[in-house]
Amino acid sequence: MDGIMWGNVIAGLLYTVYLAVVVATIFIVIFDNRNPVKTMAWILVLFFLPVAGLLLYIFFGRDTRKERLISRKGYARLAKRPMEEYQAQAEVAVEAGQKHLATFFRRVNNALTFGGNGVEFYTNGYAMVQSLLREIARARKFIHMEYYIFEDDAIGRLVRDALIDKAREGVRIRVLYDDVGCWKVDHDFYEQMLCEGIEVQSFLKVRFPRFTSKVNYRNHRKLTIIDGHTGFIGGMNIAERYVKGLPWGPWRDTQAKITGKAVYGLQTAFLTDWYAVDRSLITSAEYFPKIKERQGDTVAQIVTSDPVGQWHDIMQGLMMAVCSARRYLYIQTPYFLPDEQIKTALQTAALAGTDVRIMLPKRADTWLIHKASLSYLSEMMCAGVKIYLYRKGFIHAKMMVYDDEVATVGSTNMDFRSFEHNFEANAFFYDRQTALTLKTVFLDDQRNCLLLSPKIWERRSWRNKATESVVRLLAPLL
Repeated sequence: MDGIMWGNVIAGLLYTVYLAVVVATIFIVIFDNRNPVKTMAWILVLFFLPVAGLLLYIFFGRDTRKERLISRKGYARLAKRPMEEYQAQAEVAVEAGQKHLATFFRRVNNALTFGGNGVEFYTNGYAMVQSLLREIARARKFIHMEYYIFEDDAIGRLVRDALIDKAREGVRIRVLYDDVGCWKVDHDFYEQMLCEGIEVQSFLKVRFPRFTSKVNYRNHRKLTIIDGHTGFIGGMNIAERYVKGLPWGPWRDTQAKITGKAVYGLQTAFLTDWYAVDRSLITSAEYFPKIKERQGDTVAQIVTSDPVGQWHDIMQGLMMAVCSARRYLYIQTPYFLPDEQIKTALQTAALAGTDVRIMLPKRADTWLIHKASLSYLSEMMCAGVKIYLYRKGFIHAKMMVYDDEVATVGSTNMDFRSFEHNFEANAFFYDRQTALTLKTVFLDDQRNCLLLSPKIWERRSWRNKATESVVRLLAPLL
């Protein structure tokens, strides 16, 4: 009897301690002073799923925005040469509205605007991989690659073997991949590169228990820098599906190849991330070579965002862009889970008469996120936003263009995860010709879309509506 009594006492004690931990965690979430929607989502999860909710919070909920990956002094040393080139160039000609956005990124993100760049866009994986391999073959000094996914498949091995060939020629190569994005990739795949002298690092390794809070903060960037004068940025990773597509349809994406001084921004982003994992600060002049000739007429600015900075740089810039649009605003995104600020800005722009169009996949690669995305469409259409569902496979492009003035291509999705949790990178373009090129890309894709009708959309089954509404409650956590 005494054993049973003591067992009950111990069980009661453990339950009390556990309850105290859950309550304390709820208070920590509240005192973080985050977005109220996100705070309430975590409180609901902790309250109704105390065991699972506590584990989810430990892994995905902790806020590290006050941390820094690199000291201000270290970053200043890294950005010294790009800054010298930026100050030495003639004043870049941008419109008043464009300058306002570029100045914002300059102040909060240290992003430098350079003119005289060449830019080429790829809207399918086959063309992008061909161009990437061609530029790798031309490399003479160094290659830097940073991808969320570097898969061990036909395309991954093709790129890996091309890098190995260049390493044998004496080219210095560094590869950075995301630890969670490449969880399923056997380490032997990267080991073959290491054995050939290629420096390979994984970003924010997830090891228990020290780095459990880092599971939620992933490096979603897709960057390549070759010899300091040519770079790639966009939505495509190194994997076969970006070329061959999915079993149910082709993969539609957008990647940009940039030549010119804007590549300094790509290089700075890569070397900052490399310092975060390798603790080696690379500031040699060879990584920021002099680029004297104009490569084109494009004005470009490379902007990054991360979960450890003071501001949500790209999200705030996108909100400024939405508010600046007067005639039209076209957006392509695979996932649409906007925070309250972006959602309100889009609705306000449409209500003010701006032609706001958002293109999403009709069928996505992630059921849960796609269902949550669909829950936002009714209120968007109610404000006059036009919703286009892409039917020719899966559209993974992350692109925005407005008023034939400003356009952006990069890795940032229109969702909470990209805005708050991921390390992202976008190229912003401030010239008419580039904007018109991406506008044409959007209108060409529009031919393969279904324009949603608000009346027909409201007729979908109550089960779909209920599922979307329930999943939407988790939107800030997805």
